[in-house]
Amino acid sequence: MSILTPVRGTARIYTVNPVAKLAAALLLSGFLIVTIDWVSAAVALVLESLLFAKAGLDGRAFFRRTAAIWIAAPLAGLTTLLYGVQDGRTYLELWLIHISDGSIVLAIATVLRILAIGLPAVVLFATIDPTDLADGLAQVWHLPSRFVLGALAGLRLISLFLDDWRQLELARRARGLGDTGRVRRFAGQAFALLVLSLRRGSKLATAMEARGFGGSTPRTWARESVFGSREWLLVAIGASIGAVSLGASIATGAVRFVVG
Repeated sequence: MSILTPVRGTARIYTVNPVAKLAAALLLSGFLIVTIDWVSAAVALVLESLLFAKAGLDGRAFFRRTAAIWIAAPLAGLTTLLYGVQDGRTYLELWLIHISDGSIVLAIATVLRILAIGLPAVVLFATIDPTDLADGLAQVWHLPSRFVLGALAGLRLISLFLDDWRQLELARRARGLGDTGRVRRFAGQAFALLVLSLRRGSKLATAMEARGFGGSTPRTWARESVFGSREWLLVAIGASIGAVSLGASIATGAVRFVVG
C-alpha cells in the first residue's frame, strides 16, 4: 500500500470532517511559525505526542508515514548548526562553517519546530479521504466546485502515476533499455510519464466536461459534509496546543519572534 493511501480505521478521528483537520493543522502551525525558539516547539511536540495514540496509526504505520519528516528535521538542524547565527561562544570556525552557542540553540529549535509542525500535519492527512476533503472544501468552506473537483481528480491520479512509472520501468527493462545508464533511463521514463500524464489529463478533462462538471449552474453533492461539535473540538485542540506552546515560550523568556 502506498504511503499516499489514506488509512482506514475505527478511531473517532477518521469520522471527523477533513476540513476541521486541515484547520487544526493550520492554526497550530500559525502559532509555531511566529517564533523560532526551542521551548514552544518542545511543548507543542510533547502535547502532540499525547494525542498521536488517538490517531489510529500503529507504530509501524506512523513511522512509515512520517519518515520524510524524521529525515528532513535533522538535516535542516545540521545546516543551521553549521551556518546559523553567530552568537555567544564559538566552538568551531572553518571557512563558511561557524558553530557557536547561537547556532546550536537555533539548530535545536529548528529540528523541534519541523517535527512539531510536520508530524501532526502528516498524521492528520493520513486519516483524510480525498473525496471527503473535496466535499468539505466545497460545502463547508464554499470553495469553487471547479477548483475542488479538479484538485480531487488530480489527487486521485497520483496513485496511477506511480503505477505508470512501475509499468514503464518494467517495459523498458523487457526491451533491454533499463540495464545501464541510470540518468538516461530516468530522463527517458520521466519524459514518457509526462506525455502519458498529459494525454490522460486531456481525456479526463474532456470526460468531466461532457458530464457537466464544468457547468456554471450550482452543483449538488451526493454526500452531505457536516461540521459539528467534534470538528469544533479538534479545531480548539489545535489552537490550544499552539497557544499554550507560545504562552510557555513567552513565560520562560525564550520567545524569539521571527518578525520584530
